[in-house]
Amino acid sequence: MTLLPQTPVPPVPPHTTMALGGSLGDVAAVIITVAVLCTIGMLVWPLIRALARRLESGGRNGELQGELDTLRDRLQQLEQGQARVAELEERVDFAERLLAQGREPDRLGAEGGHRA
Repeated sequence: MTLLPQTPVPPVPPHTTMALGGSLGDVAAVIITVAVLCTIGMLVWPLIRALARRLESGGRNGELQGELDTLRDRLQQLEQGQARVAELEERVDFAERLLAQGREPDRLGAEGGHRA
């Protein structure tokens, strides 16, 4: 196995700073960066909390599942109630038609007697 010779690293002169795209002394840039990071944190934090809750509960919460089942039962009862109301409306309409037919001959006989 052969070792490659290492190239020496040039010495860094004292009191020099390295900057990426600007100096760290620029106070406005630091304030803007902190503000942007805080805003992003505030926007993402609720999503992180929701994800953590979901992971903790294994994707399902027993209490929420119970409420969902209760609501499904109530919805089914409501649909059955609507069907019963529709049936009762039909019966009332039928009864009204029967009553109206029963009164028509009386009216015709009574009116015919007054005119003659």
